[in-house]
Amino acid sequence: MYITVPNFLSILRILLIPLFIIFMSYGRIPAALAVFVLAGITDALDGFIARWFHQKTTFGAYLDPIADKLLLTSSFVCCAMLHLIPEWLAILVVSRDVIIPMGILLLWVNGYRVEIKPSTISKCTTFLQLFSISMRLLLETLGTQRFEIVAVYWLTGLFTIGSCIHYITIGLRVVNSREPETGR
Repeated sequence: MYITVPNFLSILRILLIPLFIIFMSYGRIPAALAVFVLAGITDALDGFIARWFHQKTTFGAYLDPIADKLLLTSSFVCCAMLHLIPEWLAILVVSRDVIIPMGILLLWVNGYRVEIKPSTISKCTTFLQLFSISMRLLLETLGTQRFEIVAVYWLTGLFTIGSCIHYITIGLRVVNSREPETGR
């Protein structure tokens, strides 16, 4: 098996997470922002390259959302612990990122096979989560506060909840519409 460019970018995103956490824990917000933006760029590029250059792989279909969840969960937890973002928002993001994989695991354990594809609302949610952290770190770097960021938090929270409900609905539809594919 060889590593495609999109898979390399997803792996790089995962490898950037400890660096982000280290910078955050030492109060090096500008450096953390740079690492976070770089990680966000790898997220945008891996999907684009996979589609444009026909480098989609099954491994990548699993790796990309895992990398996203690890990056976003760690960044929201770090920012909440440093009181940079509201705790309720971090709780929503982490809860969604636990509920969705647990739902997929439950379906799999019960013999249901589901194709993992990001939906439009999921892509919007990921963008808003990346934007929320980026903007908050940028404001912190500039030493300024903007009340508009609160609206971004609420919008991010609403999309996070909506995305979670969307995936729960898909899971329930799968269970209600067909029999398990294995004898488990």
